[in-house]
Amino acid sequence: MSAASVSLAGIVKRHGTVTALAGIDLEVAPGEFFSLLGPSGSGKTTTLRILAGLEQADAGTVRMNGKDVTSLEPGARDVAMVFQSYALYPHMTVRENIAFPLKMNGEKPKEIEAAVGEAAARVRIEHLLERKPGQLSGGQQQRCALARAIVRKPALFLLDEPLSNLDAKLRVETRVELKRLQRALNVTAVYVTHDQEEALSLSDRLAVFMDGRVVQVGTPEEVFSRPATVEVAGFLGNPPMNLLPARLEEGRATVEGTSIGLSSLVHLGTREVTLGIRPSAVRIAAQGLPATVTMCEALGEDFFVDLTVGERLVRVKLRDEARPAERSQVRIALDPGALHVFDRRTGLRL
Repeated sequence: MSAASVSLAGIVKRHGTVTALAGIDLEVAPGEFFSLLGPSGSGKTTTLRILAGLEQADAGTVRMNGKDVTSLEPGARDVAMVFQSYALYPHMTVRENIAFPLKMNGEKPKEIEAAVGEAAARVRIEHLLERKPGQLSGGQQQRCALARAIVRKPALFLLDEPLSNLDAKLRVETRVELKRLQRALNVTAVYVTHDQEEALSLSDRLAVFMDGRVVQVGTPEEVFSRPATVEVAGFLGNPPMNLLPARLEEGRATVEGTSIGLSSLVHLGTREVTLGIRPSAVRIAAQGLPATVTMCEALGEDFFVDLTVGERLVRVKLRDEARPAERSQVRIALDPGALHVFDRRTGLRL
């Protein structure tokens, strides 16, 4: 199967007076694993459904391999979709479920049998072919849905939150399988998720959606280490980046009445900004911003401390450092090299 390139240009979708998508532009390269990441209601699934042909855009064009497919029916687009609910036929066996798309295409029984065997083997469910979906675990149902999608050897693989119904351990295992499968099939995959860990671990590149717009596109490393807006900074990371309002003046930042020397920011002049810093880059120190410890939380190897700085919550991630007592007064130091600076008015990275 040959992997498809995908191009979305100026995609607009309205539901009555609500604009679900406000001009989406995206390019996906052949063979790429591309994720659409964002909170619920940000427009990810609507974009995927327009790509599949299940919904029509109010404006804009969809191209696959350079060909305009905007008005084509789903069956004419050479795409396969895996839904969150798996959408298996309960009265059919696994074998019949996987064979269904080929039957609908009028393929010969012998060819169907061979293709079903190959697809089932790829996702390791060849021993379950005579069972019905009701006799399968969630992970097995998910593999059946994947086999049904790949049996047609589509040029484009669309996945809408396919792991969200699995338990945590199975999600991690299936994530690895999914990446292996996509690479082995050499297929272009567009993957919708609100789970940033999934998006960051699976994707070659990803698009971050906020309120019906794409606010950043890049590799997982680029998006995580250089968020383009304060919204992206506050969304990515577990826990996400700490965000503190500050006034910059001659290389010094005033945060909650405390002045911090940040000579590396002297070129930004005088302005109102939001400082972003990851929990792992905040240190409890002898000098720095005064803070009150509100809660301490052990999560495996890591230890998180919730602090209040003025009215703001700041989270600190500790490994081997001494742990402060709850309700104690401490000071925190911000590593200047790890600071992200955003314009307070526009929310854009400076």
